[in-house]
Amino acid sequence: MPSLVVFRHILRGMPKQRLNVFLLKTLLLIKPGTQRAQRERAQAESEIRELLAKQAGAAEARRQLEQFQITRSRFFQEPQRFGRPEPIIELDVVNGTQAAISRAYFRGTIASPGRQVPWLSESFNYSIRGGLEPGESASWRLSPNMFSAWGNVSAPDDALFTVEVYRLDGPDGEALYDATGLDDFERSRLKTLQERFGG
Repeated sequence: MPSLVVFRHILRGMPKQRLNVFLLKTLLLIKPGTQRAQRERAQAESEIRELLAKQAGAAEARRQLEQFQITRSRFFQEPQRFGRPEPIIELDVVNGTQAAISRAYFRGTIASPGRQVPWLSESFNYSIRGGLEPGESASWRLSPNMFSAWGNVSAPDDALFTVEVYRLDGPDGEALYDATGLDDFERSRLKTLQERFGG
């Protein structure tokens, strides 16, 4: 098979009219369907790289989030003089990261030992007044909306409340560490694209 250099030399040696005919025939060999398929593959490969990067970023974020410790978590319904009880979340945390935190995002789960399905699993977040500097600790008492799922949950006495942090925002309000990862649609999309286009 001739090298690219030899091929270029042949093209330079062709008379102009013959060269135009050769190029026209070459272009005619490239079918529109082929061009569309190439564009589709390029788009799919770009999307695969983007989804894999998001997946990898979430895995790295989870490692960083391990430095943000939740040392105590409690959930209870506090009786009120009038009306329904008020849901209360109490958290003790330590910022073991190397950055100041302005907002923290959590997922709280209320579950009984031995039961596979929790009574409640809901996300919540807290904007930290003055932020939380590296090495600082804090105790928070949060009051979720009593008309939300937190106010309607009914769990037995043996239920335990566990909390995990999945995102931390820095002083500028932008995400420092975000372990959200791919949602169900994105996971399905990635699997489909990889099966069809590889990657």
